Amino acid sequence: MCYHIFAIIAGFVLDLLIGDPHFIPHPVRLIGSLISFLDKRLNCDVRNNRSGEKTAVDANIEKIKLSKYKRGMLLAFTVIIVVFAVSALILATAYSINLYAGIIVEVVMTWQILATKCLRVESMRVYDALRTDGVDAGRKAVSMIVGRDTSVLDAAGVTRAAVETIAENTSDGVIAPMLYTAIGGPVLGFVYKAVNTMDSMLGYKNDKYMYFGRFAARLDDVVNFIPARISAYLMIAAAFIGGRQFDGKNAYRIFKRDRFNHASPNSAQTESVCAGALRVQLAGDAVYFGKLVKKKYIGDGLREIEYEDIKRANRLMYITAFLCELISVAVMSLVLILL
Repeated sequence: MCYHIFAIIAGFVLDLLIGDPHFIPHPVRLIGSLISFLDKRLNCDVRNNRSGEKTAVDANIEKIKLSKYKRGMLLAFTVIIVVFAVSALILATAYSINLYAGIIVEVVMTWQILATKCLRVESMRVYDALRTDGVDAGRKAVSMIVGRDTSVLDAAGVTRAAVETIAENTSDGVIAPMLYTAIGGPVLGFVYKAVNTMDSMLGYKNDKYMYFGRFAARLDDVVNFIPARISAYLMIAAAFIGGRQFDGKNAYRIFKRDRFNHASPNSAQTESVCAGALRVQLAGDAVYFGKLVKKKYIGDGLREIEYEDIKRANRLMYITAFLCELISVAVMSLVLILL
């Protein structure tokens, strides 16, 4: 437990200092490659006959849907088993060599699970682009971190998309992986990252992934259900202690009112807190793959959103992360004392 606590602290510090350097191969990219490999082989509507020629699937629609769902489930379980096995093998091998090798590997694995600085760096590129080069540069920068069509966004829309990404990923990219790693070490942390990555790659409601990606999307909803709510309450606390630029009371009010104003049961949890804390309005209709998607608003829009809100949202995210880290270490230390 002592080594695990040290790894949680050291990994968090490394994440804050180094982030995700592009010249270092990241395990999540390898997980993404595995998902992509399986996607190409399992997500198809054609099959080969004995002569090797492709024939159209002639089963009825319901059977096709069920088949795609089962293949998506197969992909999900395969990815989870592989990630669990590889992570456990690496960690066990390191500790079998000697204690120090094990600690170093656990620290590095913990660092690679967290994405605090990475989230800040990517979102601040949007801030810098808007401030120095204008809305066209902002659209290009924000297109790197969101899935919607950014070509139709004005400066406020670009800023809103960046703030929403920071708010949502405070849970998905920072708090949830931190909690799972604290509970089950980097092995469980990487399993969580695998589920989250599958959702980001397969969880689209289009013809290709409507049924194939449904299991991955539902699994992501399940594993994020509790962490999203913990993240929201931590963010409310962060709004109260973060200074005059945040409105803690309004953060709690908007959270209670708008926390379900999203198709996902989890995404609006932290988005509603962030909207309330900044006193701005988030969400609303967006364009995905050329189609307009109707979405509810989150927040009251007590003032117009501005690109400085990207910096404020990042500050709120950092305070939330520090609170979670402190609580996680405190709880693990208490468990160690009691044991």
